Amino acid sequence: MKVAVLGAGAFGTAMAVTLARTGGPIGLWTREPDHAEAMRHERMNARRLPGVNLPETVSVSAEVADFLGASILLVAVPMQQMAGFLASVGAALDGRTLVACAKGIDLVTGRGPTAILAEACPGAVPAVLTGPSFAGDIARGLPTALTLACTDETTGAMLQDALSTPALRLYRTTDVLGAELGGALKNVIAIAAGVVIGAGLGDSARAALMTRGFAEMNRLSQALGARAETLSGLSGLGDLVLTCTSLQSRNFRFGHALGAGEDFDPAITVEGAATAKAVSSLAKDRGIEMPVATMVAALVDGRISVEAAMASLLSRPLKKE
Repeated sequence: MKVAVLGAGAFGTAMAVTLARTGGPIGLWTREPDHAEAMRHERMNARRLPGVNLPETVSVSAEVADFLGASILLVAVPMQQMAGFLASVGAALDGRTLVACAKGIDLVTGRGPTAILAEACPGAVPAVLTGPSFAGDIARGLPTALTLACTDETTGAMLQDALSTPALRLYRTTDVLGAELGGALKNVIAIAAGVVIGAGLGDSARAALMTRGFAEMNRLSQALGARAETLSGLSGLGDLVLTCTSLQSRNFRFGHALGAGEDFDPAITVEGAATAKAVSSLAKDRGIEMPVATMVAALVDGRISVEAAMASLLSRPLKKE
């Protein structure tokens, strides 16, 4: 087995499906034995990716040990669960090629996924797979382009070749920090964009919000050492456009519910909610102005109303672009 996916959420399942169609056997791990049994029996992940059949070459298990023979492990667990997951299995994964598929910033440590991987598995070669994609599109074989970021050029080239398919095109970069921050920060802006549409403020307001949000993404990322061109690529601008304009985005749907005053299913993972809090704290500590992210963090915590948040943003002093 060349590749195994640790995490049977929508994205992890989609990656297992698309890789199985073009390569050899693929492993798919889920933490719950009953979930594994259901997927083996139904040949479908009805909980996370209904309507998509699992190829016969996808083997499903609730035991990480079953997939330690894979040469590449995609770590597709949610960002806020990654540290806990690696604390329990990190020793077994050390020394391997690990690809983080989470988008976000750890709320406790303020770090991104590859830093979490590197600490838990110091002998591993970490990379990150990110960019504009919906799991359903990948699983159905629709054309999709992603960013594969790895500081080691040789490993990055190997992963680019191993994980690309006829419909899934990977672009490579060594700017891991920029790729991670683009994927994390766009979720925060997507929540804000959802609020704008949910509150009935219109597409013009959304366009303005996306533009000013992208400026915030660049401001923080470059202050932390990321490259501007990375944020202008797939993992930054590309992902921002996708998640701010489609109800397929969980972050956008969450923001839309906030703006419309509707309930949102708490079982759905919304990475941007925790990331907004982490980013707001990080920006404050470094003296970086990020009004949109700050407002999203306040909205998520219920410290401000949608009306007050919009009034605050619109009453900011006029300035040059």
